[in-house]
Amino acid sequence: MRRGRFILTTISTLIFPFLSESFGSDIQNIQKGFKIRSGESRTGKHLKMKGVTLNVLDLKVSSKDTNGNLSVFEQIGFTPKGGPPLHIHPYQDEYFYVLEGEYQFQVDQEKYNLSPGDTIFLPRNTQHAFIQLSERARVLVSYTPAGKMESFFETTDSWTSPPGEDLINKTFSDHEMVIVGPPLKSSG
Repeated sequence: MRRGRFILTTISTLIFPFLSESFGSDIQNIQKGFKIRSGESRTGKHLKMKGVTLNVLDLKVSSKDTNGNLSVFEQIGFTPKGGPPLHIHPYQDEYFYVLEGEYQFQVDQEKYNLSPGDTIFLPRNTQHAFIQLSERARVLVSYTPAGKMESFFETTDSWTSPPGEDLINKTFSDHEMVIVGPPLKSSG
């Protein structure tokens, strides 16, 4: 029994430095704090959506900071009476916290009006959409795990002309989302 423990301890002692060297940078990223100023993005770039909405997103916490576990964006709403199509995230939970303005969310068949200070949680595999009701709006939106959401917003930022329905569907699909219906309509 002692010989087995000795061998296991020796192997662990030899392997651990290699493992910590390989994974150390990821672990350090997770444990190191940082500050992102108001109006700034973690990457230094504002992501401007084109086609789905006209919103601007600032990445506040990157999937690279959290080993893929979380990404957080501040979304500035420049799309009154607009929003994304009804869709599903099969692999991410999504959370919105309203900082400014008014929104209406549809989650499955339920509709919720949100104002500053309100929060909505959208579990994975739940169909949802939102519509911006006010002229200006601002929310914090988080995805956990982060999935391909940063890449999705980078892709929509790169479009040089309004995308057609086929490109929108493909872009959602390429980033692990499924469109299941049209955007919400304004009731006013």
